[in-house]
Amino acid sequence: MSPPRRPDPPPMQTNDVRIAAVGAAAWAVALVVLLIVGLPSQDRWWLWVCCAGIGIGLFAVWYVPRLQAGRARQEAERAARRETPS
Repeated sequence: MSPPRRPDPPPMQTNDVRIAAVGAAAWAVALVVLLIVGLPSQDRWWLWVCCAGIGIGLFAVWYVPRLQAGRARQEAERAARRETPS
């Protein structure tokens, strides 16, 4: 017989917008460094990788608060339905 399973810990609270912003800033720094250093013509695609990283990071900064608000709204609706007698 195995010992009883302990309950899962609660999810860790994080600031996802800050994480996305730091990631976008890191890609922007990488882009600036690559522009300063200069790249051979066959390696110019790295510039576009940095641009894509910046774009995805900025999209996440815009999208994550909306995602979290939607999830909180859904959870509130579920909690209200649980409290309402059937």
